[in-house]
Amino acid sequence: MPKYIFGAAVALILSASPSLAQDAQLTSRWGKDDQAGASNLMTPKKVMEAMKYMKTGNVIALGRTYEAAMPLFGHRAFALRGTSGLAGGPVGENNVIWMDDFLATEIGQVGTQFDGLGHIGIGGKRNVFYNGFTADQVVGPTGLNKLGIEHVKPFFTKGVLIDAAAHKGAPMNAGDEITVADIEAALKKQGLSADSIGEGDVVLFHTGWARHWIKDNKTFNSGAPGIGLEAAAWLVKKGVVIVGADTWPVEVVPNPNAKIAFPVHQELIAKAGIFIHENVATERLAEAKVYEFAYIYAPLMIKGATGSPGNPIAVH
Repeated sequence: MPKYIFGAAVALILSASPSLAQDAQLTSRWGKDDQAGASNLMTPKKVMEAMKYMKTGNVIALGRTYEAAMPLFGHRAFALRGTSGLAGGPVGENNVIWMDDFLATEIGQVGTQFDGLGHIGIGGKRNVFYNGFTADQVVGPTGLNKLGIEHVKPFFTKGVLIDAAAHKGAPMNAGDEITVADIEAALKKQGLSADSIGEGDVVLFHTGWARHWIKDNKTFNSGAPGIGLEAAAWLVKKGVVIVGADTWPVEVVPNPNAKIAFPVHQELIAKAGIFIHENVATERLAEAKVYEFAYIYAPLMIKGATGSPGNPIAVH
C-alpha cells in the first residue's frame, strides 16, 4: 500500500490524477458562497420522512469508543490525560470536588470520524476544495478560514444500510470493491430496491472490516473494502448527503487504479459536497437487520475544523 502524506490541518491529495483536477466541477448548486454542502438538504420534510422509520423506538449507537488503542491513520494520535488528582475543590459547605481532562488529537480525524468539506481537495496548478475555494482561501494557521465544520447543518434524515458482507456471503477483504451491481443486489436481498435511496438520505455500508478494529490494527490500516468511482457516481446521482462505512476510508483501498489515491473522497466531498462518515459501527445495524432508520447526527461546531468526532445514532 503506498504511503500518503496528509497535512495537519487539511488533507491535500498530492498524487491526484491530473484528469481529476481538470474535470472537476466544483461550483455548488447552492451558490458561490455556500459552505454547507449537501447538509442544505436537511429540511423539515426530510425530518418528517425519517420519523416514519421510527417504529419501535429502539436506538442504536453507531459510534465507537474513542481510546488510545484504536487504529489511527498515518501519524495521527489520541492522548487523553487526567489531572493526576482532583482538578478542584473541595469548595463550599457541601465540599464539591471535580475532575477535568486534556485531550490531544486530530479531533475530527480519529475513531468514528465525520469528514467535512475542508478535509479533501484536488491538487494541481490551483489547489481547490469544494465550491471552488482555493487552498489560499481555505487554509489558516488556527484552523480553516473556509469550509470549517461549523458551517455544516445537523442531520436528521432517513438512513439506509447496505449489508455488503451479507450479500457477499462473508466479511469483505482489503481491495474488494463494492459496485453498483453489488449495491442493487444487497438491497434486493434486504427486501429493498434502488428506489429506497433518495435525495437527502444517508447510506451506510457494512463490510465486516471492523472485525480487525483494535484486534489487529496493522491489518485494519493496511487497506479496506469499499466503494469505487462507479458506486460513488451512482450515489452522487441519488443526491445522498452522507456516505459511511465500517472502514477508515469508506472507499476501496488500494484503488483498482494504482495511479490514483482516494478518488472517491474527491468525488463526494470536493466535487459534490457530500460528507463521509468513517469507522461507523454498522455491524450493530446488520446484526439487528435494521436496514431503514432515522439517522441523527450533529457535528461538533468547532470553528475551522476539518471534521468532527461524535456518536451518530440510528432510531428504528
